[in-house]
Amino acid sequence: MPSQREQRELLITTIAGLLDGVRHVAVGASSPIPAAGAMLLRARNEASGRTPVRISILGSAQHNFFTNGAVEVFDCAAQGRIDAFFLGGGQIDGQANINLIGTGTYPTNDVRWPGCFGSAFLYYLVPRIILFREEHSPRVLVDRVDYVSAPGTSEGIVRSGGPYALLTGMALFSFDATRKRFVLRSVHRGATAREVRDNTAFDYDAPSDPPQTAAPDEAALALLRGRITEELAETYPQFAQGLRAERRAA
Repeated sequence: MPSQREQRELLITTIAGLLDGVRHVAVGASSPIPAAGAMLLRARNEASGRTPVRISILGSAQHNFFTNGAVEVFDCAAQGRIDAFFLGGGQIDGQANINLIGTGTYPTNDVRWPGCFGSAFLYYLVPRIILFREEHSPRVLVDRVDYVSAPGTSEGIVRSGGPYALLTGMALFSFDATRKRFVLRSVHRGATAREVRDNTAFDYDAPSDPPQTAAPDEAALALLRGRITEELAETYPQFAQGLRAERRAA
């Protein structure tokens, strides 16, 4: 089984691959792994002379050109100037609907979560929405969400944004908007296709023999364990400290 450090590095490099080709990616204030993936893509593009990548991390002074926080993120998205964003959810279902409200029947929920904030707005507008949730279990990946905070697809509504992929601690899925279904793209090292199926409450399409998610190469690991860790420290000091501690322990 991979260690926690190896698992994080795999997720970060997978995110960098999913972001390939974007010009501007926005990241929420509590999203260190997505932020690291964006930083890795930026560093790679700088090294290879490819198109520069702009990163906007809410709550960051160094990696954010906004001065009015989320208000400007929404405005920028409405103008079509954000290419990628990350959303999660207490529940995610097979049609890429997400639930950020809670379990049970609204408004008398059994469990209450923080709320939708601007998730629906961004889901409609940002072309490459990556759903990210490390926990891969039937309680998270449900057949049908208890409450739709933001819909994966919308009948009769033209939208420029929507789900692009779902990344969990066990697997990577792409989303087929035409068929309104996820498709298993790869299984992470340490998991099997059978385990992914057993821990997913919604149905999805899958090849007969799903490939293993590509592991980070030495160049990516060098960036992650050096430059990226130091860049993360400005916005996510505890996360960066944990990365350093794991590296020393290894």
